[in-house]
Amino acid sequence: MNGVADAAKISPETRARVWAAVEELGFRPNEIARSLRSSRSNVLGLVTSEIATTPHAVAIIKGAQETAFAHDKTLLIVDTDGRRDLDGETITKMSRWQVEGLILATDHHRELVPPDGIGQTPTILVNCFPADGSLTSIVPDERQGGCLATETLLAAGHRRIGFINGPDRFPASVGRMRGYRDAHRAAGVDPDERLIRVGDWWQESGFRHAADLLGLSEPPTALFCANDWMAMGAYDAVRERGLRIPGDVAIIGFDNREQIAAHMRPRLSTVALPYHDMGRMAVERLLATEQTGSTDVERLLVPCPLVTRESV
Repeated sequence: MNGVADAAKISPETRARVWAAVEELGFRPNEIARSLRSSRSNVLGLVTSEIATTPHAVAIIKGAQETAFAHDKTLLIVDTDGRRDLDGETITKMSRWQVEGLILATDHHRELVPPDGIGQTPTILVNCFPADGSLTSIVPDERQGGCLATETLLAAGHRRIGFINGPDRFPASVGRMRGYRDAHRAAGVDPDERLIRVGDWWQESGFRHAADLLGLSEPPTALFCANDWMAMGAYDAVRERGLRIPGDVAIIGFDNREQIAAHMRPRLSTVALPYHDMGRMAVERLLATEQTGSTDVERLLVPCPLVTRESV
């Protein structure tokens, strides 16, 4: 007999005695031995870059872990702490440990050169995409999020909307700019190019550009800041001029960093990055691939939802 798993092959009386002993002794199946017999490990691998120490992005791990657990899978997590030299080594080790699927996730949305060893195991990229289009990726729909933020301000009656974007080299900046323009076009409003600024994602640039915009002869009545840090700086610029939020100037951010947005006064309305959903979808996609054997490569865009607070 190969163990408790073969109990069905013996008589009901003997089986009952075996299970009584199992309960009394607290026996648990040896998952390693079971995986060797079945050639299935029931383990998924998640290799991350600095996500474990990034409070807002850690929801990728939570979404993946909850979904894996719900499907009786174990999630093996390794954070390489931004060291690219460890990515290939970690992926090789994951293959040796016979993970059934692999998720590679980054702390911010970016193009990625796939590490060595990728492709031997079904792989999904999260919050990043391959330069050569060789792997399925799950990324936030930055364009939709930028459009939603701008639509929210337009719906509140604003027509002169300043936009403080991030540096052009980031996919987030490119997508959010497109969304800003899309929303204006859909509303039949021509965006004033003089109301667009490029910051560096940090608070000081948000302050500097907001102060500049508010100093125009025809200042904007609303500001769309491409992340919450720059929105924090914009708050300071508005207050320095003796203006009120949202009475004189409405402000909307992006990212929904809870440690910032939920504690500003007034609390910041912002568009959230769908970290939890991306983690969940990655596991679901791996499980679907396992069942169907599909090798189709896609780039999946995940909608960014609005978090309404008091700044609009």
